[in-house]
Amino acid sequence: MTVSYVQTSGIPGMTEGVFPAACPSRTVLDHVTSKWGVLVLLTLSRAPHRWGELRRGIEGISEKMLAQTLRTLERDGFVLREVRAVIPPRVDYSLTARGRELSDHLLPLMAWIDGNAADILAPQEPQTAQAAQSAQTAQTAQAPQPA
Repeated sequence: MTVSYVQTSGIPGMTEGVFPAACPSRTVLDHVTSKWGVLVLLTLSRAPHRWGELRRGIEGISEKMLAQTLRTLERDGFVLREVRAVIPPRVDYSLTARGRELSDHLLPLMAWIDGNAADILAPQEPQTAQAAQSAQTAQTAQAPQPA
């Protein structure tokens, strides 16, 4: 299986037909950069976790999405699922060598996002506040008036 893009300049990432739909790299990119995929990988980059620890540690993820994300990342070779034959049964999730290599690239990106998120979102706050106020006003106007 080969990556199906052609580099057209000496600048990494500058390509013609960047990751066409049929490119295997596009599939991996979708799995790795999904909302939950990134959060699972970052959580596991700190230490192995059990299911419940992941569920509690990744705020907002549903059981269905956690299961789906873990299966996908395991199938792609980023996450290792270890079943321990104890009572009660124990399942631990950890990063594989490939997963650790990937997290080494994700961590600087997440540090950059963390350091810049406030500045990026600040211009959006007035619009967000105005939209929320408009929605509140519309909801109040539609509410039935007491008799």
